[in-house]
Parts: sequence; structure tokens; C-alpha cells
Amino acid sequence: MLMIRQKVVGGLTALTLAVGLGAVAVPVAQAAPAAAKLVWKDCPPEAGWPPHDPRMLCTTVTVPLDHRRPNGRTIEIAVSRIATAKPGLRRGVLLHNGGGPGTRSLHLPSAYAQVYPQEVLDRYDLIGFDPRGIGHSAPLTCGRTEAGLPTEKVLPFPAPDGSIAPNVAFGKALARDCLANGGDVLPYVTTANTARDMDRIRIALGERRISYFSGSYGSYLGTVYAQLFPERADRFVLDSLVDPARIWHGMWSLWDSGAELRFGDFAAWAAERDGELGLGATPAEVRAGFLALAARLDRTPGHHPDAGEVNGNRFRMLYRGLSIHTALFPEIAAWWRYLDGTDAQAPAWYPRVVEEGIPADNEVAAMLAVVCGDVRWNRDPASYQREVTDHRRRYPLLAGMGANVFPCLWWNDPVEPPVRITDRGPANILLLQNLRDPSTPYAGALGLREALGGRARMVTVDAGNHGTYDPEAPSCAIAETHRFLVTGQLPARDRFCRPDPVPAGTDGAGGAPGAAKAGGTAALFARGMI
Repeated sequence: MLMIRQKVVGGLTALTLAVGLGAVAVPVAQAAPAAAKLVWKDCPPEAGWPPHDPRMLCTTVTVPLDHRRPNGRTIEIAVSRIATAKPGLRRGVLLHNGGGPGTRSLHLPSAYAQVYPQEVLDRYDLIGFDPRGIGHSAPLTCGRTEAGLPTEKVLPFPAPDGSIAPNVAFGKALARDCLANGGDVLPYVTTANTARDMDRIRIALGERRISYFSGSYGSYLGTVYAQLFPERADRFVLDSLVDPARIWHGMWSLWDSGAELRFGDFAAWAAERDGELGLGATPAEVRAGFLALAARLDRTPGHHPDAGEVNGNRFRMLYRGLSIHTALFPEIAAWWRYLDGTDAQAPAWYPRVVEEGIPADNEVAAMLAVVCGDVRWNRDPASYQREVTDHRRRYPLLAGMGANVFPCLWWNDPVEPPVRITDRGPANILLLQNLRDPSTPYAGALGLREALGGRARMVTVDAGNHGTYDPEAPSCAIAETHRFLVTGQLPARDRFCRPDPVPAGTDGAGGAPGAAKAGGTAALFARGMI
């Protein structure tokens, strides 16, 4: 799916408290103007993938900072559009979100215009937007430089001996900096408020309803919108699913077991190429070799000329990020062979691109604002130590990272409880999920499927990528998505399928020889965006 090109901290999502907010949201939307006088102009430059589509124009939509006070302070949300629908076939607008949370999404119409079939493009204008707190929409900062936010610390890998004391110290200091530098905007950067912003975008565009397509964190955002505004939601496609009953620690905790399940795919792939790679002749040998190298790097870190020190946790972090797509398996192997001394040639390293006008730590600041502001976390560090210890024993590949503490333990209480997700509303939601997705594991998808009941149908694919709607790994999920967006017809019942056969002449890793198609994905991953 296109979202994997956005973020490799990927798949952040979840929920625990249960109070519905529909009574708050709907009157606010009704009080807004019928439509805004929008001025469309050139979009700000976006580094990296995808190439800018010259048809894409941008504007801003004014929204309340606090939707409970619609006449109070406002912020501006950056919105983009490619008007592709044909007048005689036009159904409306199709909104997109890049996942995360914390991912800029203004550029997404340029991306989806490249992959949607004409029958979808004929029916929808494609809409993107930077969610509040992100990119060009009142961007947040914690006042940190990039050097102060190493990914293997933001994703809290425990110390080699299993202690989480360094994670507690890091999380406490980062929470302090975010709260000190986030200003008045920080408490209101939440999933519920972003969903309300989406409805203000709908109103500003003059649309009676909106359709929506997103995955990973974006699946939770779409679920919340469909709960708050059921009669304003038209055709919703949610991919790589978040369980609303697990936000957010419960979703993160699934990363540990998800990494183990996904490793089976990589281990089988590597064992088939043992003569070329030398990582093990059987999946069991590959697994044992991975754990041995990670432990060795814990004791004696390796060094990369561009990335610097690579300790055991950084190696685990690289596996976690690169395992999101089978086309990236060769890069896992390349790092492994370099770090164990087999290959002298260092793998390519793509530094993060920091764009002018956007804080270097914006993605992390916005991610924390959402996951700490959506729900109150358990404030007892000792409970996380116990869970990490248990996960290190049962799921050693990530050493208990998913179960660990986040800065949310030292955050202010949320301004409101999370939205309670129910099965009340129209049957207009298509759910997509891969069985062995490491970032939003299948167990979480089942939770969302149960919560939505008769409102949804789910298509499950026997695959392991993070992202089911994936032109680089086609399956029945793509055909069902196109049919639903064009006709509104959901499958008669939940479906299960296997990926389409791999065409002759491909490399067996999901792309053309040399994994050329994964170049954009890999480049954005290595920028630190996954």
C-alpha cells in the first residue's frame, strides 16, 4: 500500500476508554458555514516520493483549535486536491491520510493519481491534507534536533540486560520537552479532533458526504470519523487495521508478536537463497543467526560510515522497519551481511530530509501528541518492566520494545476521553488486512472487525506486508477496493485470498529484478520515516 512509503515508525494506533462523542461533534459541524470561499494555489514543495502532479493545488481550511469551542481560537489546515472526476460520473471526493500518526499527507493525491484505475479517478476528486499539528498545519515541535531523537530510543528498545531504566529517563525528558514546546496547540492534536477537521474540510468543499481511504493509523482515524459522522461517511476503505479497544499501548504491544510471525516469511526467503546469502539453510538457522548477531552487536556495536554506530537495538530496529515489505528483504540481508563482516560494501543509508519551515522533530512531536492525547496511559513504570521481561522471553526478536514505556506516562491528561466505537451506522466500510502484518498485526484487525459488526466486511490476504492495497503485491483486496469505490458494493461476506501469482521474471521479493520498484519505499524508510 502507498502508506508504506510514508512512515517506518509505521502502524501506530489504539483505544481504551469508552465514551461516545457524537453529540458533541454533530452540532459543531452544523454550526459551521455551508461552504468556504477557497482559494486554490500551488502547493508547497515536498521532498522525495511521489513526484508532484502539476494538477494538484492546495488551499487552507480554518478550523477551531478546540471543537468544543467553535467560536474560539482557530488554526489552518493545509488541504490539497486533484480534480479528476468526470462530471457525468462524479460521486464526490475521496480523502486520504498517510498513517502514522505524525505523517504528512498533503502530497497523497499525487501518489494515488498514479495507481488508481480510471474508473475510480472518473468518480472522485482526490483530496489530501496535513492533519493538525503536522507539516503545514500548525506543526508541533518538542524543541529537539534530529540527533536528539534516535529512532531506537523513540521506539523504546530496552537495554541489553532488559532494563527499561534508560527508556524511563529518555521518555520523561522527552515528555518534558514536548509539553514545554508544544504550546496551546499540543493538547488538541488528537484523533477525534482530526476527524472533526475532516468534517470541516467536507463542509468547505461543499460536499454532502466524503469517501475515505487510508491505512495503519489512518484506519483508526477513519473509524473515528465514521463513528462521529455516520451519515456524512460515504464509502470508507480502511487498510492495516487498528483495534480501537487497544489504543495505544495495547497496539504497540502487538509489535513484539507481530515481528515474530513476520520473521517466518523473511527466514523462508533467506533460507531459499542460502547459497547466495549464507544466512542459514533452514528458517531455524536463519532465526538463530539473527538472534546471535543482535546479541553480538549488543556487546560490540558495528559501524556504518554514514549511519554511525549500529548496536543490537539498531539492528533490531532495521529489521522491524524493513520487514514491512517483502521487496525490502534484500536490504535486511545486506545489513546483516555487512554487520557480520561478510560484505565489505556498506548498505546505502538515506538521511532524513528536513524541509524548510517544518521542525526537524515534527513527526515525533505530532505522533506523541496523538498517542498521548487520545487516551490516558497507565502511569506505573514497573508494570511496563514486567511486560517487557515477559515479551523478551516469548518474543525475543524485538527484545520487548513493543511492550515498553512511552513518554505518555508523563503527559498531561487528555482533554476528552476517546470515542467509543460501535456497530451503529450504515454498512459502508471495507476492511483490508494481511495475515502477517508486523506493524498492525492481525489480532488488532479482528478487534476492529468485531467492533464494527454489520457496518463492515473484511478482506484478509495470506501475506505479510504492512499494507494490503499494494500495486507491488496485487491480490483480491485491490479488486474489491476498486469495485467498492466505483459501485458501493461490499463483498457479500468476509473474504480470504492469497496473493496473485508472481509473474515470471520477477525476483521473488515482490518486485522486478533487483527490487527496483521498492526503491522509493526503501529510500523513504531509510530517511527514518518508518
